[in-house]
Amino acid sequence: MKTTRIEAFSDAVIAIAMTIMVLELKVPHGADFESLRPVLPIFLSYVLSFIYLGIYWNNHHHMLQATHSVNGTVLWANLHLLFWLSLIPFGTAWMGENHFDTLPTAVYGVILLCAAIAYTILQTSIVRHHNNENKLLKEAIGNDLKGKVSMAFYVISIPSAFLSPLISCAIYVLVAAIWLVPDPRIEKRYNNSE
Repeated sequence: MKTTRIEAFSDAVIAIAMTIMVLELKVPHGADFESLRPVLPIFLSYVLSFIYLGIYWNNHHHMLQATHSVNGTVLWANLHLLFWLSLIPFGTAWMGENHFDTLPTAVYGVILLCAAIAYTILQTSIVRHHNNENKLLKEAIGNDLKGKVSMAFYVISIPSAFLSPLISCAIYVLVAAIWLVPDPRIEKRYNNSE
């Protein structure tokens, strides 16, 4: 089965998640900077989550660009990833509405960790499906150091929220910064193979 349907469906789910998040932003009552103060945590959590969803969308696109076909396992692995990505608006709203309080910040980390695990499962499923037919993706992923480091940071960030939610938020920003520049591994190999 070709990848076009999985790409279109995934794009739609991520676009809907982004739309849901922006709809949660409420217009402040007032026209001065002071009226923006209560919505600042909500806005900051929105910006962080928008960046995360953008990173997932970008890397998902590059991964599927290097994929020739999918099977049932890949489809279910993709749905697993989309499930966790669809929870990001919930985590974003809860964390922002509660001004980065302990439990919402920890739960946000759990959602990010589960999304990272799901993405790794999807990568692995695609590589196994193609076996030796498509070495491009397997070579590009390599040992996936960025993915492993990201998951380790998420594991650290979850209990850190109970010490200081600020530490957790700093870790979330750090991981996003690591991934903000699109991962060139797949694109470089894909362009070199054409």
